[in-house]
Formats: sequence, C-alpha cells, structure tokens
Amino acid sequence: MNWCKAVFGQEKPVIGLLHLNAFPGEPLYKSGDSMKKTVEDARTDLKALQDSGVDGILFSNEFSLPYQDPVDYVTACGMARVIGELMPEIRLPYGIDLESDPMAAMDLAAAVDARFVRGTFTGAYSGVEGISEYDPSKILRRKKALGLDDCRLLYFLNNESDENLVPVEYPDLAEAIIFDCRPDALCVTGAHAGVEAKNTMLEEVRDAIKEHNVPVFAATGCRKENVRHKLSISDGVLVGTALKYDGKFDNHIDPERVKSFMMEVQAYRAENGQI
Repeated sequence: MNWCKAVFGQEKPVIGLLHLNAFPGEPLYKSGDSMKKTVEDARTDLKALQDSGVDGILFSNEFSLPYQDPVDYVTACGMARVIGELMPEIRLPYGIDLESDPMAAMDLAAAVDARFVRGTFTGAYSGVEGISEYDPSKILRRKKALGLDDCRLLYFLNNESDENLVPVEYPDLAEAIIFDCRPDALCVTGAHAGVEAKNTMLEEVRDAIKEHNVPVFAATGCRKENVRHKLSISDGVLVGTALKYDGKFDNHIDPERVKSFMMEVQAYRAENGQI
C-alpha cells in the first residue's frame, strides 16, 4: 500500500485544486480586487469542493500568471493569509502549489502546516517564460531544515508548457528522479492546466517504476468523461478546470460539476472494490 491511503483515506485519491485569485501587483489583479474578495472566493470554492466529496485540497496561485521564480513576497504572504483565514473550515488533507518557486513553497508549507506540496523540483527547461532550472539539493535541504519530514512532495515529471533543455525519455527520467530525490509521487501533465495528460505517458512511467511503489498521478485534464480510465492507469488524479463553471479555467468551482465528477469516481471505486 502506498502512503495515499494513510493521508487521504483512498488508495487512488482525487485531489481538488483550489485556484486562488491573482494577488496585488500581479498582471491579472484587476481594479476593484481585494484580498478580502480573494479570501471569500476561496472560502466559497473550498465549501464546494469539500461538500462534494473530493479527498484532498491543493491551494494554488494559478492566476499569478506569468509565474515568477523567485516569487514576489506578496504572493507567498497572500497565500498564507488566505489559507490561515480558512484553516478553521478546512476538513480535508490540504497542500500547496506555489508556482513556480519551490524554495518559497517549502517556507509556505511550513507556515500553513501543509500535508503535501506539488511543484517542479528538478530539471532545466525552456518555454514562454524563458529558461528555468531547479536545484533539488537546495530544495530538499530547505525542507529538512524546516522539519517537513512528514510533508509529501509531488514532483512534476514534465513541466507543463516548458520543454526540457535536453531530450529525455520520461520513464528513464522517472527512475533517475526516484534514485536521486526519493519523491513521494510523480505528476504527469498536459501542456497546461485543463489539457489532458497523455495516457501512453502515464502507463509507460507507471510500468517503469512499479517496483518502487511511487504513485503516479494524472495531474491535468481529468474530466468526468475520462476519470474512470485515468484512475485505471494512474494512482490518483488532480483536477481543477473540469470542476469549474462551464469547465472553464477562468471561472470558480461549480458544486454540481464536482458532485457529478465524484459520482463517476465513486462508481469506479464501487466497481473495483475500493469502497
């Protein structure tokens, strides 16, 4: 059994993404926006996700586009404020994704008692936002220094819209990351939020590392129509865009879409003896 059962109560969890509004100073922060509104919007989304049956919550600064490394202090502080204000209402295991500054993510995780962190912790990439590189030796030492031994790290195996600076074979890369960094899970994504992760890639990576007992998550593009298959070839899913009104990235969480999505998940679990 992997660690997911102990943390989420399910061997193949569904983690709902809670996309926080843009923060002050960011390009998508509009005239008339406020931190109070950001907290209230997050509160509404949290209730919709929790009441509809997901297994965990991932708070993400998804609207901090284009992403920074390092992030401005206001972004990390803003996330800490939102999660701190909501903490009395959070009933599920929760984690954070601070795009795209993994060092700051470690500090935020310690500040808000996050159970897990999703992020890009390894590799060098080229994309729309230029060239980026990540130093797992520093990231993991910061995690250790902050006493986050029980905080699980969910590594992006591929970096969404960015490409590796050198060609890689993802099953081989997964093996290398496991040997060097001992990840708690690997996340396979599409080109960006809402774009489906390739089934062949999920299957190849999962087959390549099955002896290591490291979960492989389908991290983008999961929908009601494909979630049964995604769960059959992965160890869990992270879902955000499909749970929003009209299935659109820019919108907030639609409780009815979450309920409908989770009905498919529960049907899959019942059929496979996971309830």
